[in-house]
Amino acid sequence: MIRIFAISLSLSLSLPLVLAFSLSLFSTDRAVAAELSSVKVALIEYSEDSRYSDRVIESRYQAQPWGRLYDAAKIALKESKFSARAAGINLELSRHSVDSLSQLPELLGDLDAKGTQLFMLDLPDAGVSMAATAMKASDSLLFNLSALDNSLREQQCQDNLFHIAPSRAMLTDAMAQYLVFKKWKKVLLLYGSSLDDRSYLASMRKSGKKFGLKFVAEKEYLLGSDPRERYQNNIALMTSKDDYDVVLIVDHQGEFAVDVPYAISKPRPVVGAAGLVPDWWHWNWDRNGAPQVNKRFYKKAKRHMTGYDWSAWLSVKIFTEALLRTGKQDSESLAAYLISDQLKMDGGKGFPLNFRAWNNQLRQPVFMTSLNRVIARAPLEGFLHPTNNLDILGKDKRETTCQLKTRRAK
Repeated sequence: MIRIFAISLSLSLSLPLVLAFSLSLFSTDRAVAAELSSVKVALIEYSEDSRYSDRVIESRYQAQPWGRLYDAAKIALKESKFSARAAGINLELSRHSVDSLSQLPELLGDLDAKGTQLFMLDLPDAGVSMAATAMKASDSLLFNLSALDNSLREQQCQDNLFHIAPSRAMLTDAMAQYLVFKKWKKVLLLYGSSLDDRSYLASMRKSGKKFGLKFVAEKEYLLGSDPRERYQNNIALMTSKDDYDVVLIVDHQGEFAVDVPYAISKPRPVVGAAGLVPDWWHWNWDRNGAPQVNKRFYKKAKRHMTGYDWSAWLSVKIFTEALLRTGKQDSESLAAYLISDQLKMDGGKGFPLNFRAWNNQLRQPVFMTSLNRVIARAPLEGFLHPTNNLDILGKDKRETTCQLKTRRAK
């Protein structure tokens, strides 16, 4: 804006006057910046995170990250800058990475000592657990962007750890809801052998029981081409004998699942990690202001936005909202606001979003997605909750094992 105005003035004023005017504006802007209260935000990454391996990123598997989350955080920072500066706040974003999860306590401790107030954790389950333990006594707030493990919201929950990403239970509940809604209740389960797959499988079993699915068979697959494991690697053989309405694949990275559609022996839908997949954002969601968010991200990152990117974008927006609404910067006031009924975030999903006070999990709908389309949005019609329909996804208050101290918005 300074350059444009200076050009227009130059038509009628001498160059020295134009330069003097421009410099005065620049000096004023620097003076205003100096008066702002600095709030430090740190994005924490793990360089060896398998979710961001070249093989996974290049494959563009469904419900997987398609790139690092820094661009999404910067977009949100830019969008929040004007309102933050108007309130006297200057948000400073820094990016940090560790080569080993064991380095997290030292890194976080150093940043905490230097006054970082918000830690955005783009870490696997074990990394978030380690970071939360290291920062349990800190006055900073931790936002979990991408770890889905249910235990982080249950046995390992803590007061300053907030979850933007949904839990696995929320994703599997959405999946079970849709299958019941479609009357595809007889399910053939194919699952992998990794710890993440086992965890997802356990969550899917609980969701199936919760909503009334029948698992007619559960079969483990093995990645690879060893002929001695032909049955466990042959999709047609694995799906030939049982009577089922749908094939559900448990595959936390999508490497096996991508080959299953059109390879099964019967004309049945494929869901889970390929075909129809639960996700918390989709680049083709065309309602509730989402197209504008997706366009801004695509312009910046040169790729489509995923649920992981959405987590980073929304976390900055939520933190800024808490700063502006409370007028305070201490973690107790901010945390109290985050779990209060006063927080109502517009995340582009069509529901006002806020946190569950009992485990700091963000309430949000879950999309049922294909490769290029949102097929449905859970909670689906007919699945109701006594107080908030979003709470039918994941652990409800009466079910939780998380014990957080009582806080009230100040």
